[in-house]
Amino acid sequence: MKTTQSKDGTTLAYDVYGNGPSLIYITGASCHRSFKPIVRDAEIFATEFTVYNYDRRGRGDSGNTLPYTVEREIEDIEAMIDAAGGTAHLYGHSSGAVIALEAALRLGSKVKKVIMYDAPYVHDEKEKAEYKQLSKKIHKLLDNGKNGEAMLTFLKGIGMPKVFVLLLPLLPGWRTTKALAPTLAYDITLTQDMPPVERATQISIPMQIIVGEKSPASINNVGRQLTKAIPNAKFVQLANQDHMVDGKTLLPILTSFFK
Repeated sequence: MKTTQSKDGTTLAYDVYGNGPSLIYITGASCHRSFKPIVRDAEIFATEFTVYNYDRRGRGDSGNTLPYTVEREIEDIEAMIDAAGGTAHLYGHSSGAVIALEAALRLGSKVKKVIMYDAPYVHDEKEKAEYKQLSKKIHKLLDNGKNGEAMLTFLKGIGMPKVFVLLLPLLPGWRTTKALAPTLAYDITLTQDMPPVERATQISIPMQIIVGEKSPASINNVGRQLTKAIPNAKFVQLANQDHMVDGKTLLPILTSFFK
């Protein structure tokens, strides 16, 4: 484990895998750098890249300086890029894709290229209203210290299979997953609005917007909106993939685009 400090003094923990161009791996909700699927992806990507796999603030071994703002998450990305040598490619999954887009807007030439997978912004006013209600439930549960219930409610609310949600508390690692519940408020902050298409027109670096063929229609809708708005964006619908994309399937796209 290595550490670096963000602008506000928050300690960020990270691991480094492989050799090649620097790639910052930005994970989504309920994930951390030691989560087995994340480690597996990082090891796959490391066959072509130097992968920086970090704990977002409030997760794993990273700190959690309050109050939370989106700007602090972008400062964290900047700190990770600096740790990687001053410039890097970004791969963001789910809410991590939202962070990657914001970094592309705010960090200038420090970001070389960006790949976003399944950015989960709400796609219309109806979904925004529904998500607001889910957000109220999550915040109330968190305020009452019901972290486990908050995590399960969130996962059900975003459409995870009911059987998976029911079995989750019985699986190894549930205690760790439950401890991540307070950071759900951060992911909700990132994804509670519709995609920033007007601001996205200002992005000048190359970007690739990827969505899973089996991911929700709303996520495909968002991906197409962003691709239309961003001047140098390419759109890819990845066949036979859902929100939990297979790293081996993704690797050739990362290699072709980033290299």
